[in-house]
Amino acid sequence: MGSAAGILGAGAAFANDQLEKMSQDPKQWVMPAGDYANQRHTKLTQITTENAHKLHPVWTFSTGVLRGHEGGPLVVGDMMYVHTPFPNKVFALDLNNEGRIVWAYEPKQDPNVIPVMCCDTVNRGVAYGEGMIFLHQADTTLVALDAKTGKVAWSVKDDDPAKGATGTSAPLVVKDKVLVGVSGGEFGVQGHMTAYNIKDGSVAWRAYSEGPDDQLLFDPDKTMAMGKPVGKDSSLKTWEGDQWKIGGGATWGWISYDPKLNLIYYGSGNPSTWNPSQRPGDNKWSMTIFARDADTGMAKWVYQMTPHDEWDYDGINEMILADTKVHGKETKALVHFDRNGFAYVLDRTNGELLEANKYDPAVNWATKVDLTTGRPEVVAQYSTDHNGPDHNTKGVCPAALGSKDEQPASYDPQTHMFYVPTNHVCMDYEPYKVTYTAGQPYVGATLSMFPPKGENHLGNFIAYDVNEGKIVWSDHETFSVWSGALTTPTGVAFYGTLDGDLKAVDAKTGKLLYKFKTPSGIIGNVNAFEHNGKEYIAVLSGVGGWAGIGMAAGLTGDTDGLGAVGAYKSLSNYTQLGGVLTVFSVE
Repeated sequence: MGSAAGILGAGAAFANDQLEKMSQDPKQWVMPAGDYANQRHTKLTQITTENAHKLHPVWTFSTGVLRGHEGGPLVVGDMMYVHTPFPNKVFALDLNNEGRIVWAYEPKQDPNVIPVMCCDTVNRGVAYGEGMIFLHQADTTLVALDAKTGKVAWSVKDDDPAKGATGTSAPLVVKDKVLVGVSGGEFGVQGHMTAYNIKDGSVAWRAYSEGPDDQLLFDPDKTMAMGKPVGKDSSLKTWEGDQWKIGGGATWGWISYDPKLNLIYYGSGNPSTWNPSQRPGDNKWSMTIFARDADTGMAKWVYQMTPHDEWDYDGINEMILADTKVHGKETKALVHFDRNGFAYVLDRTNGELLEANKYDPAVNWATKVDLTTGRPEVVAQYSTDHNGPDHNTKGVCPAALGSKDEQPASYDPQTHMFYVPTNHVCMDYEPYKVTYTAGQPYVGATLSMFPPKGENHLGNFIAYDVNEGKIVWSDHETFSVWSGALTTPTGVAFYGTLDGDLKAVDAKTGKLLYKFKTPSGIIGNVNAFEHNGKEYIAVLSGVGGWAGIGMAAGLTGDTDGLGAVGAYKSLSNYTQLGGVLTVFSVE
């Protein structure tokens, strides 16, 4: 028995070591975020502030799919793996042969899953490990594909779309497991994170966002929150009756991992419904950062950012792991730019809250976050719960799509700065009573969105310093910056715009170095790789996502698309639908 366990343990460690080693090779891009720390920083040095103006497209690839293209390609050896929104095609492209399609996978899915996808039919990318590509399909199927042939090795259903659960997130391979979250907070799912065994797709562990301790994988005495044990039934005490069973807390964002601590980190989303008066209490553990043991799923610590969320400020945005100075002290930090407009800095070893500062000056729903209690100090005027259902609470900043949504920031270890794509959007929010029916929207609020008063731009790309807790510079954009960022050691920061520009800016000043108008709006994430000695930058175009839902789904009413359509109406004057990968170099 002992020897078998030893062999299994060694196999798990080997799988992890091999993938971790590959992630440190800058020629490849083997994880959705480039590395386990979610830093989205390349070590390649050919593209610099001096030659960035020479960038130009060298090849393109059409995915043949409309709707929003979030995420980005993987590069493993000489192969590139490109994914699409529904129907969730995956293409394997040969980089030695002008991007020839080696194999293509297109799952057969029931199109009835489309109406239960809240904010476009997006998918945020595939993962690689043990010679396989892992795809989380819209219908929640997790499928393992042979990376060389595209043949299905195994597949497993994560949840039930008939009840409103869908799959939009990128999986993450950690050791001998594939981690995957679930979408469906607008349909009353009970959110969860699940670890599947790479070998055969069997469940290793599943941890829910709300419910009894055994479902949360909490130890009441050892799982910590704000430096204290959570205690028994920490979630149940914050919901009325069985509300937790349809409590939301979906987990469709990014996952990070610290191999030294063996902890995975991710966030949970909004509580269901959007009408706060129907669910009194803190609604734990929605809107929460989780730190869990990668092997067992047991929670080491948790921190809830927006207790009793009244604005749909999902906490799913990426957790960036950085060893950096915070208030002058070297810290094993976890940095999280939340939808609610606050940049949180925690000690990732124990969950201690070190900092929470606004990273958009428009944020007004709370004055500050109390670092002793961890709770935001809410402004009554902007409290949709205080004002009650059927009252239109006006001018709340940020809007429900947050000061940043899932579009990931980048961390540059050279400048010790974070480069953050942001939304600069406010809203009116009117909650109303709603009844839960499985598979039907469970929203309960009408929204409209617009720029902050007196301003006319909907986005900024910012440089943020956690040591000082402040914005260093900010570049205005006409529309929200809904693309993931990339930084280089040579002082260049990349991002894409909703109207379709790939931009390169000087990381120290924000000065524009290069821009190119791609065929469609960019909500994908920029990445870098090297092939045959040359550095390339790659990005997916394909307008859509929540900000582009009007165009993607043909919606026209100002309050359609959960309130986003009105704010982005003029986007169709700048770009059109269509999925295209564009690859750039300076030579």
